[in-house]
Amino acid sequence: HTACILPFEKEMLDIHNINSTYVGHPIAEEVNYELDRESFARFFEIDSSKRWLGFFPGSRDGQIRKMLPEFLKAASKWPAAEYELLLSKSKNVNHNLFMQQIEGIKLPNLHIVDGYNYEMMKYSEALVSTSGTVTLEAAFIGTPSVICYKANYLSYLIGRYLVKISRIGLPNIILNKDILPELVQNEMNAETINTRLQDLLKGGARREIVILELQKLRGMLSDRKPSKEVPKIIDHLLATYG
Repeated sequence: HTACILPFEKEMLDIHNINSTYVGHPIAEEVNYELDRESFARFFEIDSSKRWLGFFPGSRDGQIRKMLPEFLKAASKWPAAEYELLLSKSKNVNHNLFMQQIEGIKLPNLHIVDGYNYEMMKYSEALVSTSGTVTLEAAFIGTPSVICYKANYLSYLIGRYLVKISRIGLPNIILNKDILPELVQNEMNAETINTRLQDLLKGGARREIVILELQKLRGMLSDRKPSKEVPKIIDHLLATYG
């Protein structure tokens, strides 16, 4: 019996007659905030009176090499007088590699945030994120994101041939809609990132509709709690087959 954490997984397993139950997503029980916005701002020396933009370049070294330089180019276009730029540094990435990537970058409004991902997601006006779990976490929290993905060109071609899927972002896959903008390969450049990001900011062309869809997503992922549903399945299996 399979405990599914994404709604569409059960539909796929049903096709193959595999017993399964959708139990909700762990995110619904994991997301919590240790700091309010003002405390977060003081801790990382961020100006709380300005607008905040968040950048999540990834949690693997390869992603940092591919994504971070373009993210920094995009970030450099936002005026320091109005915006604070928050750059997430995952504990999983090589520290020296990360620092080498930002060496020589002179952005007075750039702040490296080590940890406190959920606070950074919640208090930023919008995000630029490498495709992965972070996009689902941000969507659950309700902050719009531009989803970015770039792989080795040969790997990308092989992947496109083998994987028949029209979307890469988990929020879009779950909603089965093109809600959050996705920038793949050559589309993932500073100019296009900022164009899509502008649409998601307050007053932007797509912000309101995106936020409404993210509220639906939150409901889909949190209507059940895995910590309660999984024990029910185990009890049933023990009672039936034990």
